[in-house]
Amino acid sequence: MSEAGEAMKLVILFGPHAVGKMTVGQELEKLSDLKLFHNHQPIELVTPFFSYSAPEGRQLVKRIREEMFEAFASSSAPGYILTFVWAFEDPGEHTYMQSVVAPFAARGADIYWIELEAPLDLRLRRNATENRLAHKPSKRDLACSEANMIRAHEEHRLNSVAGEIQGPHHLRIDNSDLSAKVVADRIWSFVNAVPRAPV
Repeated sequence: MSEAGEAMKLVILFGPHAVGKMTVGQELEKLSDLKLFHNHQPIELVTPFFSYSAPEGRQLVKRIREEMFEAFASSSAPGYILTFVWAFEDPGEHTYMQSVVAPFAARGADIYWIELEAPLDLRLRRNATENRLAHKPSKRDLACSEANMIRAHEEHRLNSVAGEIQGPHHLRIDNSDLSAKVVADRIWSFVNAVPRAPV
């Protein structure tokens, strides 16, 4: 519970690479009392020492995330914003996402699944934006990051299909033609309007 006695809010922002999750999260952080922890923060911490593609790097990132999530869930903060890329065809990823929210749900947090979508050509352009590269140094090799994005787009299903995410706490937004601020406003209105329901 937060200090005010209200349930913590956990906003899960997910969608394909470079769809705008971090940027939307930054805008959402500005207009709410939620704190953003985007998925690349532990990656950028580890990569000066270990490649994320190496077992040591991946294990360190995994451990950092787990410790942060547990600390967040145990805190008295009003809530958090987490970002993820989710490969929906992989059952292991569904299991992982449930493990992420489990410590929050166990403590009574309200969990909101916010899904962003945009076409690949637009995401490739967003991949080179100043804000993205400022916060994600590992993406500055544009040829490499673009190749990884294209491969992920071809090999994985990075948005849900109808009915895949159950309950009233799921909001899907095509943010192709929307500013991050407009998207954040829409998300915050949704979070404050949707009735509380089990995860």
